[in-house]
Amino acid sequence: MARVLLTTTSFQETPGVHHELLAAAGFEIVRERGPLSEARMLELAGGFDAYLCGDDAMTRAVIQKSLPRLKVISKYGIGLDKIDLKAATELRVPVLFTPGVNHTTVAEHTFALLLAAVRNLVTEANHVAAGRWTRITGTELCGKTLAIAGLGRIGREVAVRAGAFGMKVVAFGHYWDDEFAAAHKVERIATLDELLRRADVLSLHTKLTPATRHMVNAGNIGLLRKGAVIVNCARGELIELAALVSALKSGHLLAYAADVLDQEPPPTDHPLIGLPNVVITPHIGSRTHESVQRQATCAVENLTRFLSGRPPIAQANTV
Repeated sequence: MARVLLTTTSFQETPGVHHELLAAAGFEIVRERGPLSEARMLELAGGFDAYLCGDDAMTRAVIQKSLPRLKVISKYGIGLDKIDLKAATELRVPVLFTPGVNHTTVAEHTFALLLAAVRNLVTEANHVAAGRWTRITGTELCGKTLAIAGLGRIGREVAVRAGAFGMKVVAFGHYWDDEFAAAHKVERIATLDELLRRADVLSLHTKLTPATRHMVNAGNIGLLRKGAVIVNCARGELIELAALVSALKSGHLLAYAADVLDQEPPPTDHPLIGLPNVVITPHIGSRTHESVQRQATCAVENLTRFLSGRPPIAQANTV
């Protein structure tokens, strides 16, 4: 019987068919509440045939200590930046993942955050809850330019929704779908700097890599128009934190709305927490009943297929 470490909390807390599928697989399941630190993973490493993980620290040291027993890592989700993919490949540990399962949900959350930011929804709802009838003037989205960094599955879904709001959409990224762009009137921008110059709203939908870390930074954040909004449902580390805080405090940025941070959960003294023009949600962009079941079902199927000698649905590396 394969022994599997299950760490993702949304998998565990959300009811659905994925629980039945995992039970039917006949694995011995050990449950932890992730995301787990490298220190905790090192304590657990070595006692499992497989990891069914979320954003736990899958470092080289963790993977190395997990051998020779560890056969596979099945990632619940699409972001692989917490997994040392190079180390996994060199150590011949397959990494499975679940592309194409959460783009609708994350795109919806992107607009939830954007509307919360430009219409002061959190602040205003809290005013009423506290017995105050304080009214703040907001900002319309119609006619504004939405600049999308990364036109993959999620970026494309965001572009579709932007059209419904009457926004002009421009985008920058290595991947480009000409047919989609033509159908949805998305203008291609050649450089990141030009994308920033064009943005009333900048929405980040690119994966975190060494090349994209701090892609928005002290050297280019000033290219955004005064009063621009940044929405981040990708990774917190895409933006240089000090530059972001400075732009928010100076009033150059109207608001920052994000579902991700550079530290999750954040320390109580995190510089973004408590700023009046910031809306942060606790990494719930893909956490809907529908999306969790899609992701979890795919992650379980990847795992059961692999451990039974069949090809998984999606594998991120070749070993």
